[in-house]
Amino acid sequence: MRGLVIRNTGSWYQVLTDEGSTVDCKIKGNFRLKGIRSTNPVAVGDYVFIVKNEEGTAFITQIEDRKNYIVRKSTNLSKQSHIIAANVDQVLLVVTVARPETSTTFIDRFLASAEAYRVPVVLVFNKVDNLDEDERRYLDGLMNLYTIVGYECHAISALTGQGMEAVKQLLTDKVTLLSGNSGVGKSTFINAVLPHLDLKTAEISDMHETGMHTTTFSAMYPLDGGGWLMDTPGIKGFGTFDMEEEEIGHYFREIFRFSADCKYGNCTHTHEPGCAVRRAVEEHYISESRYTSYLSMLEDKDEGKYRAKQKG
Repeated sequence: MRGLVIRNTGSWYQVLTDEGSTVDCKIKGNFRLKGIRSTNPVAVGDYVFIVKNEEGTAFITQIEDRKNYIVRKSTNLSKQSHIIAANVDQVLLVVTVARPETSTTFIDRFLASAEAYRVPVVLVFNKVDNLDEDERRYLDGLMNLYTIVGYECHAISALTGQGMEAVKQLLTDKVTLLSGNSGVGKSTFINAVLPHLDLKTAEISDMHETGMHTTTFSAMYPLDGGGWLMDTPGIKGFGTFDMEEEEIGHYFREIFRFSADCKYGNCTHTHEPGCAVRRAVEEHYISESRYTSYLSMLEDKDEGKYRAKQKG
């Protein structure tokens, strides 16, 4: 029996079968995917085959080949990945410039990973109804930066509805992953799109102006106009996984463009003479914050360093 994984609680998977019924499933004991060292071999969005036994329990026995998937480094096991979602048409990366502030390093790491797995990303700047003058200027600067790089950007308030209509139109007939740090308003966004779900939302922690997890498992919800909206737990950090050093620059669109003019084909854009990328940074064709994010991915040893706030 074939079906779509629509919920993952960590120990159980809920599968919507092609016949229209939902079945709670587990994974067969030694089930592993070839070539992927992952903490979760099955993810929301996977098409799978299941078998039921006489006791009525169902097991996932096989996964169909994926169109794509998004992974990040597992927070506990650095040599393993954590698959966030599979078979995604696009990602809406929800970010905020304040309360809490999403660091540009987090944004850039996410964008680079999505480029690596060929998943289009739209940046959604939420909570714009509650910004002071300096925060508004910073928002305008970031939206300008990422628009020039080539990413579609939207400024919204999921709470008041500002800017939501344009974003809702992006969802029709697509499988959309909603992602971002804890506290940026993903649950509020989903409630604005699918009010009948009435998902729980959390206040921001005053002490650190950080978000608190309200989603503890991954799930996908059908949309009235066709398509699906995937919700995943908030991500604190985004360690890159399985990228070779010389590949990382390929996943920063503007760095890749300028790298064609570097003197050396294997230039790391850190110290080599005749580096067109470093010259572009000096001449402000590449932003300092994006270059800093690139360098942090080259190092990528200290898992905690890129969680710090950084404006660029």
